Amino acid sequence: MDTGRPRAARPNLRGVVVSSSPAGGGPPEPVVGVAAVRVPLVNIANILTVTRIALVPVFLLALFAVEGSTGWRFTAAVVFAVASITDHVDGWLARKFGLVTDFGKVIDPIADKALTGAALFGLSILGELPWWVTLTIAGREVAITLLRFWVIRYGVIAASYGGKAKTIAQIIAIELFLLPLPAGFDPLNWFVMGVALVLTIGTGVDYVIRAIRLRARG
Repeated sequence: MDTGRPRAARPNLRGVVVSSSPAGGGPPEPVVGVAAVRVPLVNIANILTVTRIALVPVFLLALFAVEGSTGWRFTAAVVFAVASITDHVDGWLARKFGLVTDFGKVIDPIADKALTGAALFGLSILGELPWWVTLTIAGREVAITLLRFWVIRYGVIAASYGGKAKTIAQIIAIELFLLPLPAGFDPLNWFVMGVALVLTIGTGVDYVIRAIRLRARG
């Protein structure tokens, strides 16, 4: 039976409190001042990202453990592959289940660059990858990172399919160089690395153009 008095406010499924029908009828009204549900900092996506960073020293230890050891070299390749996979899994989980946090946005690209950089510089130190390859890829990543800060107040440049292809090509190329494969695989290794370099430079130029246009629009 309706007594004519407004019923108590109740929370909806999203954690925002709304009032039931007010006196006199009409749609429910939101109660101002109630905070929305916050995404916890410690979640599976962020844990995977931090794990990727923690795997970097493990990878380097395996890479430099015993020069010429097939077992340790294979271990380094496996660690790199597992860490690279977490890069795609953590992003998917964050988007799928609403686990995106400011911490994740900052730490994820750091983890990516730490892993890729460790592999490239490690291979160059061992004399298995020319320094110009490592410096070209590393230089591009540093330049694009600085460029992001240059245009951040004007907007965010969305990731392109070329950028995603570049990342995949780099991972496959590095993995081929890490694996203790016979010399007969060298042409394949360099072909994939060549593709990665072309995509690295091409997407870098594309990013610069889009950044300049974004800043010009102001």
